Amino acid sequence: MPVDFHLSPKEDGIRKAAAAFAAGPLKDAKKTYMQYQNHHERFQSTRPIYRQAVAAGLIKGQIPPHLGGAGGSLIESAILVEEMYRVEPSASLTIFSTGLGLLPMNLTGKPEHREFLEPFLSGESEPVASMVFSEPQGVANYLEKGAPGLSTTATPDGDEWVINGEKIWATNSAGWDFKGADLQCVVCRSTAHTNPSSPADAIMILLVTPADIQRNHPSAFTVLRHVSTAGHTACSGPHIKYSDLRVPAKNVLCLPGTGAPIVSGAFDCTAVLVGAMSVGIMRAAFDAALAFAQQDNRGGATPLLSRQAVADLLSGIKMQAEACRALTWKAAHCLQNGPGEYASRRELALAAKIYCSDACTKAVTDAINLVGITAYDADQPFADLLNTAMVLPIFDGGNTGIRRRHMQELMLSKDYDPWASTYGPSNA
Repeated sequence: MPVDFHLSPKEDGIRKAAAAFAAGPLKDAKKTYMQYQNHHERFQSTRPIYRQAVAAGLIKGQIPPHLGGAGGSLIESAILVEEMYRVEPSASLTIFSTGLGLLPMNLTGKPEHREFLEPFLSGESEPVASMVFSEPQGVANYLEKGAPGLSTTATPDGDEWVINGEKIWATNSAGWDFKGADLQCVVCRSTAHTNPSSPADAIMILLVTPADIQRNHPSAFTVLRHVSTAGHTACSGPHIKYSDLRVPAKNVLCLPGTGAPIVSGAFDCTAVLVGAMSVGIMRAAFDAALAFAQQDNRGGATPLLSRQAVADLLSGIKMQAEACRALTWKAAHCLQNGPGEYASRRELALAAKIYCSDACTKAVTDAINLVGITAYDADQPFADLLNTAMVLPIFDGGNTGIRRRHMQELMLSKDYDPWASTYGPSNA
């Protein structure tokens, strides 16, 4: 991407196509899913929209060309996410969470696992994928030496692996019918590796498909609870349980000792995309607040926008949105292209996630303060925007417990080179 930030013809085409999809299938999604009281039923009601996303290439576009997909750069993904999130976060999250679910496959790029990608390359039906990582007791410290680590385990048994444990918050993990996603990338701890001083040596990733679940006993995969959330109320990230679920050895995506770097790499990519989600929400908040300030006078002689305090709040939201977009695009470009070693490039991805998600919650709150009590009306968009924004700092690796700690680890490194991601290595 050129430093002047002009979009290339391809990037501009992606932005326009994403905006068209948002203005089409996504625009009235909420009217459909809000007819249902339960969140898991709302999720199921978005299935036709997801089918349209598949047909439009939005799923195949999250798989790189070397694996048969049509994926492009991380900047292109960020542009896509911003445009869609601005209009409809819930249905969009289901689409992009399939991308997260496929990231371990994309990062490993093993041809022997190509068969698991076939449903997502066909352009048909509604296949969903999930990266199944988080657990009920939390995972912020799962690699800490001497700690119990992940509670979900994988035990080798002949030419099979046996999975036991509980997971939660993994979007799409149960699929549309709550009997399992079309592909689950399950992050678990191998019981064959018991060295507490090196917990990463036990982390592996196993692939689970509906066919695998069907070969097992009925209780091998179960949904314990559908989680209702404050925002993203048409998504599914249930509390699930594996009970002696057997999968063949060919389903090993990452052997013990190789899983943790893939998990980290996947969340580095999604850190950038959370930045784009944040910008989309900030745009929606700004547009709604601007329209209100242009049209309403609160009983005065002139529109609210003529009031300095209102203009100050609006300009603050606008500047934050622009700054966050610039950081997100730079982080996306740098993560894939440099300069700097991977640790330096990764730092920008972490910064985009932390800074933009924190800024987003403040921007929406500022918009609410600008509008005043009218923002509390459920017919206004502001409550939904705040409920959506509030999760951005705490999901996909919470800013306080995970993302800032990762930045801290980078700064503690004796090889830390703070400006390498901008100017290249300082010793070059």
